[in-house]
Amino acid sequence: MYKILAIGNSFSGDATYFLHDILESAGVENKVVNLYIGGCPLERHWQNIEQNAAAYQYQRNGRPTDRWCSIEEVLAEEAFDAIVTHQASGDSGWENTYEPFLGLLLDFLKEKTQAKLFLNETWAYETGSEHPHFMRYRRSQEEMLSKLRAAYQKEAAKYRLPLIETGEVVQKLRALPFFQEGGRKVTRDGYHLNFLYGRYAAALSWAKMLGGIDVLANPFVPEVNFLPFEKADPQVIGQIKKIVDETVGNG
Repeated sequence: MYKILAIGNSFSGDATYFLHDILESAGVENKVVNLYIGGCPLERHWQNIEQNAAAYQYQRNGRPTDRWCSIEEVLAEEAFDAIVTHQASGDSGWENTYEPFLGLLLDFLKEKTQAKLFLNETWAYETGSEHPHFMRYRRSQEEMLSKLRAAYQKEAAKYRLPLIETGEVVQKLRALPFFQEGGRKVTRDGYHLNFLYGRYAAALSWAKMLGGIDVLANPFVPEVNFLPFEKADPQVIGQIKKIVDETVGNG
């Protein structure tokens, strides 16, 4: 069984929502764990490690549970094959927020596990987003994307970490006619991903990078059984697959 651990926040929650299903449909038996604290930055992750704080909601295969745990507790339970982390979205474009916390976190993980470590590039907010941290980028999607891209690429190169280019995928989705018509957006609230297409695109990006799957051939079709209900458009699913295939893991 291929085991994936995300140490993150709501953005890793979005990215892992369909990840188990995509990998399973590719014939990869898997378990996906997301350690969730809303808006959690790297600095707090490190503080939680120092305090061995049971501050994380344990999310399994894209769904929340009632369990709360610490990072060390989860690492001691089972051997993960891949571990992914990222900076909090509002801090992602500011290089001085990464250190020393990312380095300390990576050193801790290398000491505790044999897992392959990955860095996930988060995405820029929607134009007009009301997220309170958007003002730090002068409320410019282009500026936020440019700054977070530079920061993630620098940190990934520094620590020789594979970078999952989720932010690049999300930005390319925004250019599709489907998301420029009828008020449709890749996000549901200006920063969290659209329940159907946005989450699917992020999970497909992770599945390609972590599991090496053929995204073009993957048969999984996302479905959301809660409001707002929307049936996946096969054409849009095909466009997302093409974007992920051309964008992720080709550098």
